[in-house]
Amino acid sequence: MIITVSANDTLFSLSQKYSVPVSKIKADNGITGDDLIIGQSIILAIPEQAITTNNDTTVNIISSEYGISNTQLYRNNFILGGRQEIDNGSFIVLSYKAPPTDEKIIGGYAYDFISANRLFSVINYLTYIIPFTYGFTPEGALIEPEVSFILNTAKENDVMSLLHISTLTQEGYFDSNLPYVIFDNQDISDKLTENILREVTDKNYAGVDIDFEYLSLDQKDSYIRFTKQLSNALHEIGKILVIAVPPKVSSLQKGQLVEGIDYSSLGENADYILIMAYEYGYKFGPPLAIAPINQVTKVLDYATTEISHDKILLGISNYGYDWTLPYIRGESDAPSISNVQAIELAKKYGSEIQFDEESQAPFFFYTDELGRTHEVWFEDARSFEAKMKLIKEYDLAGGFIWDLMRENPQGYVTINSSVKIV
Repeated sequence: MIITVSANDTLFSLSQKYSVPVSKIKADNGITGDDLIIGQSIILAIPEQAITTNNDTTVNIISSEYGISNTQLYRNNFILGGRQEIDNGSFIVLSYKAPPTDEKIIGGYAYDFISANRLFSVINYLTYIIPFTYGFTPEGALIEPEVSFILNTAKENDVMSLLHISTLTQEGYFDSNLPYVIFDNQDISDKLTENILREVTDKNYAGVDIDFEYLSLDQKDSYIRFTKQLSNALHEIGKILVIAVPPKVSSLQKGQLVEGIDYSSLGENADYILIMAYEYGYKFGPPLAIAPINQVTKVLDYATTEISHDKILLGISNYGYDWTLPYIRGESDAPSISNVQAIELAKKYGSEIQFDEESQAPFFFYTDELGRTHEVWFEDARSFEAKMKLIKEYDLAGGFIWDLMRENPQGYVTINSSVKIV
């Protein structure tokens, strides 16, 4: 259940009305302090069976005693943060009323500098975790991030991992010329494929997630051939291929992002297609919802005519932007913030959260100490729920979260309340 805070709501009143402890409401929604903001969304997951511990215990002990997996205990109790130890007097949910039955894949991307606390708190909400990102040289050698901590944590929690490879450079931009080297030289293409397979095998990745961006129209057929080569090689060793693609609404759509991407052919090559349906509102653009549902729906309407629905993964944005007004094209640069930080900003400046029904996204305005007006768009439980509804409505395979680095407890609680994570 998701409620929108009104003037008379308090943590105590919500706790009393819905029989959910204040500590759980705060943990599930990333709330610090005791104040709520008008317009703020609150997810209230109503327990069916719960216990209050009467001594210090562990997840393993409760799991064994009540016949529930460690993974589900962590999913039911974001407050545990992935820790084994449980303090005396803790409220622990064993099950929820009307648990979801739609089985969906959930993945998430993490940089190698993710904190231990953040990784432990979210790892059990995932089918796949994807360290970001491997690169490659013009000679076909892999450029490897530091992945050991992420992979070890995934293994300890029975979560699969995917090798993510992209054309992102160490300077932080996508090199559209680099693929030409691979596409135009079969020896280098073979070398890169060989190195990917070796890394997948050595580190026991479940497969590969490939993301070549800003491909030109004349690279389209070459990309199809390369992904087919990679897909065949991966399938021979029992691994999968995910291809990440930009959002499109037509095969005839123009633009630097989309012209080199053929949904139909790439869909045939891949086990899954990740549609990165976000960044409509972005740091250099005018203030907009990051992933407006009305636009995402148009993408899925087209995508499902080109790609089998059960191969499609929907990209789920997990961040917001804070624009300083007026927006000036070529000058404005909005910093990215977490969804929890967005709420803290609204609280600090006394703003009320508004919700745009068309885009299904929250936003607010505030005036800073220098008298400048800001416009903030972000994600909350309502916008996450809207994306999960699309995943179920279109019967997609699931969704991948970009990214796991930012704090957003209610996003994970919303996912767990919406689908059965496989």
